[in-house]
Order: sequence, then structure tokens, then C-alpha cells
Amino acid sequence: MMASCNEFTINVHGKGAHAAMPDQGIDAIQVAFQIGTALQTIVSRNVKPSESVVLSITQVHAGDALNVLPDSCQLRGTVRCFSVQARDFVEARMRQLVQNIGAAHGARCEMEFKCNCPPTTNHPMETAFLQDVLHELVGPANVHSFEPTMSAEDFSFMLEAKAGCYFMIGNGDGDHRHAGHGMGPCMLHNPSFDFNDALIPIGASAWVRLAQAWLAQERT
Repeated sequence: MMASCNEFTINVHGKGAHAAMPDQGIDAIQVAFQIGTALQTIVSRNVKPSESVVLSITQVHAGDALNVLPDSCQLRGTVRCFSVQARDFVEARMRQLVQNIGAAHGARCEMEFKCNCPPTTNHPMETAFLQDVLHELVGPANVHSFEPTMSAEDFSFMLEAKAGCYFMIGNGDGDHRHAGHGMGPCMLHNPSFDFNDALIPIGASAWVRLAQAWLAQERT
């Protein structure tokens, strides 16, 4: 269903200098830029094309004066992938690039890599059971297979411990939103998102029907 969620922090330690005299320092920002560019080659040149991986740098922090080369620069971001093997490979390759690029420029670099949650993987039997329940509730035409996404969900820990199925209820095309929200469908983390209240009876009924069908099964 969803990818693993991993975050990283890279600290580049150079040597501060006046912007007019860069030869007297070690430019941490330029080193960080080269690291950032090199990290993108992991996905395009090191990971198998059949393996889905997203590596995004989302934060850059450095300096507070226009005429000073800061002595450090920090990069932060996220790595998303569908397999533990891909995650471990990407992390190892990132560490290689960070250390070697830093060393090539005389900078000291350190990287922290944190695994927040594993991939969200549904179990076949429970998924089929849920589909049957939803087909009876809303009709087969309204039950769609979910295309895997690189977003993440900590329900993945539950699915590692217990067989189950993570599913979603669509929010509609946006007709329920007021004019000030903007039109058309939108995902979470979008400023125009507005929950569709008409889904409440459908969602509640789905859980009731699911519980009834599960408890009605013959136990052996």
C-alpha cells in the first residue's frame, strides 16, 4: 500500500571565511550542494529501475550573513521505498557519498539516518475478505484497487504484528467544499483539504458490516 518512511540529517562542517576571500575557508555550502546533487544519482544510477525509491532533500540550513561563508551547512530530507533491502542499500550508498565528497573538499561530514516506519503491506486473505464486504455495501463498481503510493503510514507496524488490511475511503471530487477552498480533489497536507461529511455514514457502515461478517464466520 505505502512505502517505508525514513528521514536523514547531513551536517557538513567546513571552515568559515569572508565571502570575498573564499580561498581562506572551506565552503560548507558548496560541499552540501555537491552532496545533494550526488544523492540524486543513487535513485537514477544505483537503484534497479524496477525498484521504486524516492529521495528528497526538503531542508537546507546555513549561514545568517550575506558576506560570510558559514562554517557549516545542514541538509535534511526523506527516503521512501517499498522494501527493506532497498532502504538499507540507499542508506549505505548515501553514507559513502557524504563521507567521500566531504573528504575530497577537506570538510568533515556526518549523517544520521532514522527509520520511522516500514512499508505498509496488506495480507491477501484479509484484503479479499474486506473486498467482499465492501462489494455488498457499495457495489463492486465503487471498490477500487489501490495503486501503491510513496506516502507512509505507521499502521505498518500493526500489519507486521497481525494479519490485516489497510484501506481508504475516497473523499470525492471536491463538490462538498466551499468556494473559498478551491475546487477539484486534493490530498492530505493540502490547504484546500476539507473532509467530506457525507462519508461518515458510509465509513461507519463499512466498519459495522466488516465486524458482523467477521464474527459470523464459522470457527474451526
